[in-house]
Amino acid sequence: MTHVLPIDTKFTLGETLTEEQRAFLDHYGFLHFRGVATRAEVEMLRAEQDRLEQRWLSEGIKQINGIPLFFGKGLGGKPAIQRIPFTSRFSERIQAFVRDARFRGLPAIVGEGARLGDVEKDGVVLNRYVNVPGSVYQRLGWHTDGLRDLFYLRMPQQMLNFGVHLDDITRDNGGLRLIPGTHKQGFLSMLLGKMHFISHGEDRREICVETEAGDLTIHDGRLWHRVARSQREGAESMRRTMFVPYLTGPYEPKTEASKTPGYHTLGKVMRNARTLMALLALAAVFLGAGYAGYAALLGG
Repeated sequence: MTHVLPIDTKFTLGETLTEEQRAFLDHYGFLHFRGVATRAEVEMLRAEQDRLEQRWLSEGIKQINGIPLFFGKGLGGKPAIQRIPFTSRFSERIQAFVRDARFRGLPAIVGEGARLGDVEKDGVVLNRYVNVPGSVYQRLGWHTDGLRDLFYLRMPQQMLNFGVHLDDITRDNGGLRLIPGTHKQGFLSMLLGKMHFISHGEDRREICVETEAGDLTIHDGRLWHRVARSQREGAESMRRTMFVPYLTGPYEPKTEASKTPGYHTLGKVMRNARTLMALLALAAVFLGAGYAGYAALLGG
């Protein structure tokens, strides 16, 4: 039996996973690789994110291949797109990066016949979290990615998230939180263990994944995970990430005629529900329920 390394172990990406790395992923449900992208590549990816954001804003694009863009406020209160799907389809530089030889061993981690799914699901996604008024991505509530499979009328399967991190993030600046080992939980726990996207509270089992720009993380989508709000504000709270999908199963490319998947519709409902709860809480204060009523409506 392969020895499992301590949970705070950081790895170096090679052509294939080592036995120690596979044992770590199986036990904890994630891996953390240092310095996979160079500083120059990080700057390139940031610049391409800015370029695509300005293009879609100027052209008034609301969705790409059925996947909605997430609009909010950025620095200085300016309009911003905080989640952009299918970025590699509109950027030769991003496409070249995700197809680089250093990543050739990653599909094998997912399973036999796995492929880069840059024209499937949501494609290569760029996210931008920032803690400013009007941002729709200040944080992201607890969730598992198993719900996505349910909308495709199948039981949750192993799904690995490959994230390239474009900023230096420490605990006080929010960032990714995982509950190690929960990728092995039962179906009901995966579905009902927390209120998907609405619950944001700290969990005594969670860990913070502190990253440097250029790091790569891999985590099992069946893990409970969230993104915490930064304790900083403005530019210092910026957290940018790129997620690259590797898929197995039927090839299901998206086109301009593709409909918006149910899980995105549900996500919008969940985000609106959170806003509604906040408005109801404010109403409770004005109606005399006081702080206790306000806290109760927000979940503590």
